[in-house]
Amino acid sequence: GDVSVLLSHLHADHCLDVPGLLVWRRYHPSPPEGRAIVYGPKDTAFRLGVASAECGGQIDDMSDTIDLRRWVDGRTVEFGKLSILARQVFHPPESYGMRVTTAEGRTFAYSGDTGMCQAVQDLAHGADMFLCEASWTDSPERPEGVHLSGTEAGRIAREAGVGELLLTHIPPWTSREDVIAEAKAEFSGPVHAVLPGDVFTV
Repeated sequence: GDVSVLLSHLHADHCLDVPGLLVWRRYHPSPPEGRAIVYGPKDTAFRLGVASAECGGQIDDMSDTIDLRRWVDGRTVEFGKLSILARQVFHPPESYGMRVTTAEGRTFAYSGDTGMCQAVQDLAHGADMFLCEASWTDSPERPEGVHLSGTEAGRIAREAGVGELLLTHIPPWTSREDVIAEAKAEFSGPVHAVLPGDVFTV
């Protein structure tokens, strides 16, 4: 089957669409051939198996429908003409950012959920497009190793020399305008806060 999902980590807001994918692939009268390939952290089969089970306390064996594969920090996987490098980033559960490189050498980097760390800076280095979380505004009172501010996202983009910065993971209780303004104060290139349905060409 085709690559379906690249999971950065297993917090519910990042992975609980997969049980719906499982139902569609398993029970559709004309499902796609083969299993969907899903990459994730080490306990993906357990966490999603619990979420997909018929009854509480059970674990659904998804292997009939989904080919689960584990990310390895620093390892690159090949999908057709794409190369995807995963790096473990600074977030409470096992979490990964990614760097996707096309056959033509264009690069798209994704921070995943993370606090400031060398891995996310390495992933962003020279990327044509950088999709970066910015979950709150900047403050010295923010806990370390959870999320980035708009200021930090912009700083990474500037120091990494990215072509374009896309901001994501801005919760409803955080001002999008403030996060965008923080990022623009640090990074002089194009900055966009993404919305559902947005399409960007790398």
